[in-house]
Amino acid sequence: MAEVKKIATRDSYGNALKALADEGADKLVVVDADLASATKTGIFKAAYPDRHFNCGIAEDNLIGTAAGLSTMGLIPFASSFAMFAAGRAFEQVRNSIGYPHLNVKIGATHAGISAGEDGASHQCCEDFALMRSIPGMVVICPSDDVEAKAVVKAAYEYVGPVYMRFGRPAVEVFHEDGYQFEIGKGEVLREGKDITIIATGLMVQEAIEAGKQLEAKGIDAEIINMATIKPLDTELVLASAKKTGKVVTVEEHSVIGGLGSAVCDALSAKNPVPVLKIGVQDVFGESGPAEEILHKFGLDAEGITASVKAWL
Repeated sequence: MAEVKKIATRDSYGNALKALADEGADKLVVVDADLASATKTGIFKAAYPDRHFNCGIAEDNLIGTAAGLSTMGLIPFASSFAMFAAGRAFEQVRNSIGYPHLNVKIGATHAGISAGEDGASHQCCEDFALMRSIPGMVVICPSDDVEAKAVVKAAYEYVGPVYMRFGRPAVEVFHEDGYQFEIGKGEVLREGKDITIIATGLMVQEAIEAGKQLEAKGIDAEIINMATIKPLDTELVLASAKKTGKVVTVEEHSVIGGLGSAVCDALSAKNPVPVLKIGVQDVFGESGPAEEILHKFGLDAEGITASVKAWL
């Protein structure tokens, strides 16, 4: 049996930036907040040191610098931990990037409770909600290495602000090379008739495994990978909900304001059906190994399966 390849999407982010520059993306520059090793933009820095700028531990200035670079015709990727890029620098993102609708890309890593031992202060479970609230901001959370690289390329080609969330833990690569990602489009990974499970980021693979466990219990689940949280693929959400009549959303984020809220907004307007939102239930995270924390919060396949069974 072939060995399962696991890669953290933050690694994919760093590799994708370098690959884009190698392919001739001469407008691409990277600004970081003294975290190039952790965010993996150090991969780009090693190859293109004159196009990588360290702003120090000053995320507000990081965003302002990225905004300024974009007005010069460059395409900056501003990188830091999600807690700092989306949380600490929210005002700057809103007023310096969102309001003038500048062509800045934000690469946020170490989001969600899977940041593990970093603890609650660094486990940002509010970034989707914050970034969704900014008019014109695209919000994307890829699920594996192949999709993450495709997301970075799509963000570079898109004209306007983009927020991308990348994970710390290594995750299984399940997309085939050549996978085509499109901003605003979801992906049906498994057809089903009894229930729809819509997941994003790290939770996609847990949802896939949960689908197998539910199938063994006689529940036929449709599994959807929703990498783009804004703009949401409303057409796919409505079509799947119409088919199954019940929807579950799964995200490594607060159940307030994230993927689940976006899905509920879409369904309530056109096709109201029962929805179960699986995520962080209005609490802060805890410090510990990522796998153990995810299990405690019910955000692994076992927890998802149990929640869906109890709900049904």
